[in-house]
Amino acid sequence: MTVPDVTTPTTAAVQRNTIRTLVTGQALGGLAVTSGAAVAVLLAEQILGSPALAGLAQTAQVVGAAGGAFVLARLMSARGRRVGLVTGYGIGALGTGLCVLAGVISSFTALLAGTFALGWATAANSQARYAATDLAEPGSRARALATVVWATTLGAVVGPNLTGPGAAVARWFGFPEITGIFVLAFAAAAVGTGVLWLFLRPDPLLLAREHAAARGEDTTTRVGLRRVWSVVSVRPQALAAIVAIAVSHGVMLSVMVMTPVHMNDGGAALTVIGFVISVHVLGMFAFSPVVGWLTDRLGRAPMLAAGSVLLLAAVTLAGTAPEGHSVALTVGLFLLGLGWSCSLIGGSALLVDVVPFAERPATQGASDLVMGVFAAIAGVAGGAVVAFWGYAVLNIAAGVLALVVLGAAVVARVPTRGS
Repeated sequence: MTVPDVTTPTTAAVQRNTIRTLVTGQALGGLAVTSGAAVAVLLAEQILGSPALAGLAQTAQVVGAAGGAFVLARLMSARGRRVGLVTGYGIGALGTGLCVLAGVISSFTALLAGTFALGWATAANSQARYAATDLAEPGSRARALATVVWATTLGAVVGPNLTGPGAAVARWFGFPEITGIFVLAFAAAAVGTGVLWLFLRPDPLLLAREHAAARGEDTTTRVGLRRVWSVVSVRPQALAAIVAIAVSHGVMLSVMVMTPVHMNDGGAALTVIGFVISVHVLGMFAFSPVVGWLTDRLGRAPMLAAGSVLLLAAVTLAGTAPEGHSVALTVGLFLLGLGWSCSLIGGSALLVDVVPFAERPATQGASDLVMGVFAAIAGVAGGAVVAFWGYAVLNIAAGVLALVVLGAAVVARVPTRGS
């Protein structure tokens, strides 16, 4: 049997189409996710008449993303990336519809169901980065992955600013104005789902599986958290990658979520708070292609180390900044996003490198599950720390966690085998 060459023009053309399709789907899906997240808490407060439990709407989305990540990974293992991603975005689209219904009938239960389902779109958005690596050469995996991560920039920047146009759309339909952004999110998710269904052909994971089988590799599908643990427990680099991804995400989220509170306590205007968060988002996504290129050129471990150093610099600047607005806080939030980007891309590429092909989808899903659970814990803990001890102490704790990422970088220095 002739072994397919993954560098042939045919496979290269499939990879180019895969990246184009994933970027389009990621941009539209990210638009849906960030649009909904921007007002879910506000809609919850409006329905309940109190902010006391409004944060549960965001929590439900985080829980949905964590649970959805592993379920979608299992589905991808069996049916391919296309079916898994379409399912995630499709459930997310259904969630935006439930959020509209929640606003119309003033139902908090419907809103929680809607944001939970929207979390599945978040999971699909996250898993899409791994789909970019299925057919990529080992030396360009991080760049392929980072290109898809970069596509999230559109949704992250545009999504929160659709409140005004969304209100006009809601008035046209006769819905409460605050639900209009969910109508736009539904349209974005539906179009993104259609793009992936129509154009993610041939499926990159299934085609890569054919290539692996032709090379004589084991392609037997294996799923289950116990199986994942048996894989990563004997591969310290894989465990280091998962830890780095989860911990850096927790550091980023806990500080980012509480920064508006710190600024508001110092009398900063909402527009200024929004600007600082926008700078943070810029650091997270805008430089992803550069981070991916550096990860392929310098290696996974150096980028994890760079991520840790940037996170440490970020929490030092943010933690020593006075309440309100300051240049130090703005720079700190930018570095927080950039440090997260280095850790996520470096860790994700390392995970692909060191896990056998047949085990990758399930391990990738488990990694995103751990990331989601850690994010939920970090978000709750961050609020409690600020309430009892203050924003500076939160940043000290985040700095300690950033050192864990540095430890993961040390473990990752063990030479990896290309896969």
